[in-house]
Amino acid sequence: MRVNPNPVPDLLAALSRTRQDTQDALFQLSSGRKVNEPSDDPAAAALLIDNHDRTTFVTRYQQSLTSMQGQYQTADSTLNSVVLALQRALTLGVQGGNGTLSDQDRASIVNELQGIQDQLLSLANTTFQGRYLFAGTKTDTLPFAVDSTTASGVRYDGNDAVNTVQIGDGYRLAANKPGSQIFVAPGHDVFLAMKGLVQALQANTGIDTAIGTLRDAFNYVSGQRVFYGNSMNQAQAQSTYLGTAQLQLSQQENTLGGADIEAAASRLVNSQNAANATLAAIGRISQLSLFDYLQ
Repeated sequence: MRVNPNPVPDLLAALSRTRQDTQDALFQLSSGRKVNEPSDDPAAAALLIDNHDRTTFVTRYQQSLTSMQGQYQTADSTLNSVVLALQRALTLGVQGGNGTLSDQDRASIVNELQGIQDQLLSLANTTFQGRYLFAGTKTDTLPFAVDSTTASGVRYDGNDAVNTVQIGDGYRLAANKPGSQIFVAPGHDVFLAMKGLVQALQANTGIDTAIGTLRDAFNYVSGQRVFYGNSMNQAQAQSTYLGTAQLQLSQQENTLGGADIEAAASRLVNSQNAANATLAAIGRISQLSLFDYLQ
């Protein structure tokens, strides 16, 4: 049997391997991951890349949904305030139609109704995160402005378009309803109805007709809230779905790339022991001669 007179290179190679094992184990323990580079596990690395891409999309969808839910809630709350203002206007109109009221009493009612007109205009120009809610897609343009040349005294400068936002793979949701479909829809113009009631009270004639027109506008606006109610329900359902998907992706991420801490710790101890044994062997060999091998 041939005796290797110089086993040191083999021992050094073994030492290098054990030191690499030590570094790998330490890296897994510090990072908590077993796949830190594609070469660690090519198959798992490919699956992790796909997992990361899907997680990125889910996160973006969730961010879009969070913004949309806030927008829906603000719009719905605004329309609730509009409905309450119109209810008050209807009550004042009925009071103003009382034939026993004096001109001074009707003037007081007219004054309050004009305040409600201003309130409705302000509500129609509500913003969310610096953008107008009821301007269609022209969200940086003031949608409603006072204009004495129009029949209602209010001009709409928005458009009739609708913003849609992607909240899932192949799933888009309308983000808004333009003000032209809520406040100034043909036959249901809130501002025109309010102006008509004010003029009827000022002239003390046609009050019942004006009240009927305003009641129709009130019913129409109340119905528009259904859009936001349905949208909030869809957004909440999708948010729940995305939350579940994100949890599953997180679990998959841990399964594919998470380190087995107990196994990594055991590997670290074994590699350190092997390195110490190799160093001891190298130390002994450096003190031996060929005669020691022949004994």
